[in-house]
Amino acid sequence: MMLGAAVHGALVQPFIEFGFMRRALVACLALGLSCGPVGTLLVLRRMSLAGDAMAHALLPGAAVAFLLVGLSLPAMSLGAFIAALAVAALAGGVARFTAQREDASLAGFYLIALAAGVMLISLRGNSVDLMRVLFGSILAVDDAALLLVAGVSSASLLVLALVWRPLLVECFDPGFLRAVGGHGGLHHQLFLVLLVANLVAGFQALGTLMAVGLLMLPAIAARCWAHSVARLSAIACGIAAACGYGGLLLSYHFGLPSGPAIVLLAGAVYLVSLCIGTRDSLRTRFFTAHRHRAA
Repeated sequence: MMLGAAVHGALVQPFIEFGFMRRALVACLALGLSCGPVGTLLVLRRMSLAGDAMAHALLPGAAVAFLLVGLSLPAMSLGAFIAALAVAALAGGVARFTAQREDASLAGFYLIALAAGVMLISLRGNSVDLMRVLFGSILAVDDAALLLVAGVSSASLLVLALVWRPLLVECFDPGFLRAVGGHGGLHHQLFLVLLVANLVAGFQALGTLMAVGLLMLPAIAARCWAHSVARLSAIACGIAAACGYGGLLLSYHFGLPSGPAIVLLAGAVYLVSLCIGTRDSLRTRFFTAHRHRAA
């Protein structure tokens, strides 16, 4: 009985006792549901670093909105969304009209955007404002932010359900999609919008620097456990949700910053998966090869 009470007090009681913990947990679960499939598609499309660049590109838009109206959730979300889409459009335009590759131009524009955002906040804000924008505060998620996260997650799942098949075809055989008139370019742009929307939702809770962590690390870890895309997405969702829950508990019990705790826990899951996963892991590479040689 005492052990059960201790386990309940450690794992459940914080969410029963405190409303801010419940809101943070719901936000993490909602983010996990949409970040799982979006992150999986990012990995399959070999756009992992592009996702990181887009997350940093949110900062100048959020900074401009912060300077104009203060810590306003709708204004900062809209500013971040517009800034990230602008960086993606500029990078795509440079790649289209010059000989420069899109990844190189994206890196250039996101670095400019990141530096500009930090400079803008530093000029008018203070170190606390800068830290909140960069690293977020999921324990401070209010009802408005929770509605935004839940709305983005629901809309993302709905859109993915409608265009899932052409997005997958474009990942593996874009030439075939063009041949059958599948409008691959349109689906690519739609996917970028979904990516930016989920980064904006994550930015409200985890900040611009941490938002991409919950998007990418569970999807990368899932690659070590599954072959099919459906299983990859499901495992990524489960890892993201579990890391959100575990990170919040670590933050509550040990006084750690919540966003980094969640992302570091996801990083730990990735490292464990990389070592002992059932596919593409160190275990399958070395131990399976050793057994084959022994046979």
